[in-house]
Amino acid sequence: MEINGIAHVMLTVSNFERCKPFYEKLLPFLGLRPVINSDHSLYCVGGRTAIGIVRADDAYRDERFAQRRVGLHHVCLRAREHNEVDQAYEFLKTLGAKILHPPEDGPWAPGYYSVLFEDPDGIRIEINHVPGKGLLA
Repeated sequence: MEINGIAHVMLTVSNFERCKPFYEKLLPFLGLRPVINSDHSLYCVGGRTAIGIVRADDAYRDERFAQRRVGLHHVCLRAREHNEVDQAYEFLKTLGAKILHPPEDGPWAPGYYSVLFEDPDGIRIEINHVPGKGLLA
């Protein structure tokens, strides 16, 4: 068996009211269309995947994402073109996203180019581009 990509990623956010407007702008910019938009979740589909956010249980509402805690480290979304990473960076600035590094080359693969940012809960998201047909392309 060889999987055919990731069907969806669900992110639990502690401050849904602050995060939802962020994702309502970010996900459509990335080509994902909302199919569920409620008081407790947002679920958008496109690019052969889906990304959703859900409201955390009340017991966890005061917590913030910790990258090195057990669970999610970060989510990396693949851009089709090198210049789309730059476009995403400019858009992220209009959202007020916390940019951890502006677009830069990385050592992980030839031509690896990415921007890294955080959502309002501190969840880290990367947008990258890797040219060619290699393992990471």
